[in-house]
Amino acid sequence: MFKIYALIALIGVLGIAGYGAKYYYDTTQAEIATLRDNNAKLEVAIETSEASIDTLRTQAKNNEKLQQNLQAQLQDAEAYGDNLRKKLRQLDLLGDALRDAANLEGRMNGATAKLWREIMGETGSADGSDRPLPKWLQSVPTGAGDQSSDADGQSISTDSDTTKAN
Repeated sequence: MFKIYALIALIGVLGIAGYGAKYYYDTTQAEIATLRDNNAKLEVAIETSEASIDTLRTQAKNNEKLQQNLQAQLQDAEAYGDNLRKKLRQLDLLGDALRDAANLEGRMNGATAKLWREIMGETGSADGSDRPLPKWLQSVPTGAGDQSSDADGQSISTDSDTTKAN
């Protein structure tokens, strides 16, 4: 009888060991499948992040080129502004206005008209150079009569009480 009990115990121990091995195998396979899925997701995430990094690097290079271009344009604009300031300092507008106001007004209107036509041409107006000038840019007729901008002939200048004539 002892043999029967030993045999039953041995079969029980082998059954438990077999069930334990099967349970270990099943859980290990499930864990491997989970890890495989996670690995695939991580690979996709890595590819996405590497593509994003490459895009950012490309954009950074483009931004650097644009920044250099803008910096060069800014330096050109500052040099142009400095040149204009220098020319303006060299002009004696007050002296010119006192000597020959009509001539100065004509030159200023001509320069303004040229600028006006350039602006119209650059903003898409194909007939910008053919279009008549606005009233405020049309030249004052020369000849007899009062050429000043003071319509009633009285000066409102605070510089002096009397008007000087040259």
